[in-house]
Amino acid sequence: MRLWFMGSGAFAARCLAHMSASLPFERVITGEPTRAGRGLKETVSRVEETAVALGLPLERTGLLSRNEALMGALGASPPDAIFVVDFAQMIREPFLDAPRWGCFNIHPSLLPRWRGAAPIQRALMNGDAETGVTVFRLVRKMDAGPVLRQASLPLEPSATASELYEKLSLRGSQIAVEGVQCLQNSMDNMTQFLKEQDESIATYAPKVEKAEGEVSWLWDARRAHDTVRALDASFGAYAAVRGARLKLWRTLPEPGAGGEAGRVLRFSEGFPVVAFGSGALRLEEVQAEGKRRTGGGEWARGMRLKEGDFL
Repeated sequence: MRLWFMGSGAFAARCLAHMSASLPFERVITGEPTRAGRGLKETVSRVEETAVALGLPLERTGLLSRNEALMGALGASPPDAIFVVDFAQMIREPFLDAPRWGCFNIHPSLLPRWRGAAPIQRALMNGDAETGVTVFRLVRKMDAGPVLRQASLPLEPSATASELYEKLSLRGSQIAVEGVQCLQNSMDNMTQFLKEQDESIATYAPKVEKAEGEVSWLWDARRAHDTVRALDASFGAYAAVRGARLKLWRTLPEPGAGGEAGRVLRFSEGFPVVAFGSGALRLEEVQAEGKRRTGGGEWARGMRLKEGDFL
């Protein structure tokens, strides 16, 4: 069995680390380093970091369509399958159909729900009760290919994007390995393991824009909490406090609490409990502008907040 892996981001790096313990990847392909910050410091992809740490054969690439060496290798000796995870490039021919079994993706959602770039964030922001991970065969339409394996996961009200990236990368890797093992034993009858998606129930998860991170004290507390936990792995949610932005990194709903939106109702275990338009949240980890992340209690003491204050 011969397998390739294409990926760049953190989710892909986690999947590669889990899968490489069971599957033989003869090529790991990732994007070119980026340059940013003062001095334009070079930064390699998370997949490159993982591949190097594991001693896996690594290749960098720009646009696949311009990589003649890679296309030559694909034509001369195509792999059985290519796993394309968090790669930031659209996969087209000849890569799409050259492998014996095709190309597969590990997508952190229960496809066809939440096709697109931000399935974990959209599931949390929507207040879904369940999420999951899907291994499917790539086709020309985004995230629409037949499903090889799928696993569900209940979404606890306290679950965050950071936690889900870890859980779904592990579970997705496990079912990907199971799927490959089935294909290896299929005697080329791959179709028995693939199930077409139901287009009539497809939903989409576009990239989350920074403006969507703004939380209003007038919102329902559950909506605010869902936004906070959805964005904890990226740029974070924020609310206006006395004319400045306060990043909200971790919150906890306070059952039965309520009052005038934006008012400090009380302190719970040292953390300020703030009223929203409906309900209240305990601010457990925050970050004032220009400051480090800190516990909500420490921030409140620095602000000299007391019960009844208005934010």
